[in-house]
Amino acid sequence: MSEHRNENSPPEPRRRGPRVGGGPMRGLALTEKPKDFKGTFRRLVGYLRSHLGKVILVLIMAVLSTAFGILSPKILGLATTELWGIVQGRQVDFAYIGKVLAGLAFLYIFSALFSFGQQFIMAGVTQRTVYEMRREIKDKLSRLPLKYFDASSHGEILSRVTNDVDTVSSSLQQSMTQLITSAATLVGVLIMMLVTSPLLTLVTLLVLPAAFVVTRMVARRSRKYFSGQQKSLGELNGHVEEMLTGHKVIKAFSWEQESIRQFEEVNQRLYDSGWKAQFISGLIMPIMSFLNNIGFVLVSAIGGILVARGSLALGDLQAMIQYSRNFTQPISQTASIANIIQAAMAAAERVFEVLDEQEQVPDNPLASVVGEVKGDVRFEGVQFGYDQSEPLYQDLNIDVRQGQTVAIVGPTGAGKTTLVNLLMRFYDVGMGSISIDGKDIRDLKRHDLRSIFGMVLQDTWLFNGTIRENIAYGRLDATEEEIVRAADAAHADHFIRTLPQGYDTVLNEEASNISQGQKQLLTIARAILADPAILILDEATSSVDTRTEILIQKGMDKLMKGRTSFVIAHRLSTIRNADLILVMDEGQIVEQGTHQGLLAENGFYAELYNSQFARQWAVG
Repeated sequence: MSEHRNENSPPEPRRRGPRVGGGPMRGLALTEKPKDFKGTFRRLVGYLRSHLGKVILVLIMAVLSTAFGILSPKILGLATTELWGIVQGRQVDFAYIGKVLAGLAFLYIFSALFSFGQQFIMAGVTQRTVYEMRREIKDKLSRLPLKYFDASSHGEILSRVTNDVDTVSSSLQQSMTQLITSAATLVGVLIMMLVTSPLLTLVTLLVLPAAFVVTRMVARRSRKYFSGQQKSLGELNGHVEEMLTGHKVIKAFSWEQESIRQFEEVNQRLYDSGWKAQFISGLIMPIMSFLNNIGFVLVSAIGGILVARGSLALGDLQAMIQYSRNFTQPISQTASIANIIQAAMAAAERVFEVLDEQEQVPDNPLASVVGEVKGDVRFEGVQFGYDQSEPLYQDLNIDVRQGQTVAIVGPTGAGKTTLVNLLMRFYDVGMGSISIDGKDIRDLKRHDLRSIFGMVLQDTWLFNGTIRENIAYGRLDATEEEIVRAADAAHADHFIRTLPQGYDTVLNEEASNISQGQKQLLTIARAILADPAILILDEATSSVDTRTEILIQKGMDKLMKGRTSFVIAHRLSTIRNADLILVMDEGQIVEQGTHQGLLAENGFYAELYNSQFARQWAVG
């Protein structure tokens, strides 16, 4: 709606630069860490409960795959020990070595098969989990009140629905299987090392305290940067969405450099958070590699002495060297997984914030069914304010009879569009009531209530599709004949047929391949096709030329005949024939009556009307 932000929205968060698009540019503070890490983690894991059987199967396959891999160094050591007999001058049993190698091939093949199986199953579990999460978000967005969308930029919401959910998806896919494999590897390797050489196992374990300290420090430091990265990404999406939507306005006001400056500022914050998050988390691998090399040197040196003394077989030393390498690998992986989980928690928390938003008041379970609507509308003692400390309406009373055309006029911010928002229950009244045909609208289901209305707004909304589909949006079961008849009544049929594909012409994302006036004609045709009981017109002819306006006005007069109509008027010349004109100022009805009667009173309306015509004569 044309005044939607000016008079209907709660105070907006701080923004830099002009509002030029779908939503304001918002400055988002970076959070130091997730507000409730444990709670978010438990809630995220809760999504896997419905897939518990598959998760257990993944666990079993991961353990088996890891177990086969862990046994291979020990078995390979048997072949090495046997070959060592050449140096000792004894006969080597090559048949035995062949059996060992065959056993190794068996282990490697089955390890690979189980690894493939766990990845395949986990991919399905992850995608199904994310599918359910996206569905919850979509359902949640449909239940959120309009004030949530007033207070949030489109880009920020989009970032939570897409980027944050994608982060959760990739994190689950990576972390779940790696975490299971790392845990199984750590336990299995430790057991095999103890069986092979307790002394060398003790030497290897000396690196654990250092590895634990490194992992903890890196995870703690990187957490806030991963959270900041997700926040900045959402802010950047909001800025880009706003700039792309309003690129014509930006160019018209030569705001390109300021737009670029804002982008650079947000992008720099994203760069700083992302660079620090990746750099700090990337320190794990080189540090762990350094610690691993120290352990490797100690195991090799001490193990060599044991072999020389004959207290350890050469094959067992080879196995211990491999195990010492493998032992720190799961620790490194766990540290990396910790960083992945940090990113996932930061993203999941932002998703859950949307899911935890307070929903609009649910429909009355005993709501009555909407029958035939006459169109009597009454506002009785209505009190309302977007901010409770600053009420807009106080004791507002309006009585509209069936078939009347009611024009609502007044300066910007007077509360005109708010009447429509309350009438359609985009917001609920604080006190008082609004009734249609004597029924309180709170006792009707929102879907049924809104089906009563047809709307034509100053800000046209058309979706990416054919002209036929956009008109049929008013009534999806409409026939071709009815669509053409509605277009003809809106005086849109002629220009549609002059297009190369006629009614099959595909409108692009912003319908920029037709003029603003033509877009308005299509929205009017859509309202005509809907055949509503009550019409809401928000300066529906403001975007068309004078000749087309006259034609549309005739069509509108025909459409409004016998219907209750609310006309939010900015050009007062268009509402001279209204049955009732409500003059609003600062949320109050200061005057009401017919056009001639209000002019005769020579009050606020007369002043508005005369000032408009004075400007028109001055321009002329």
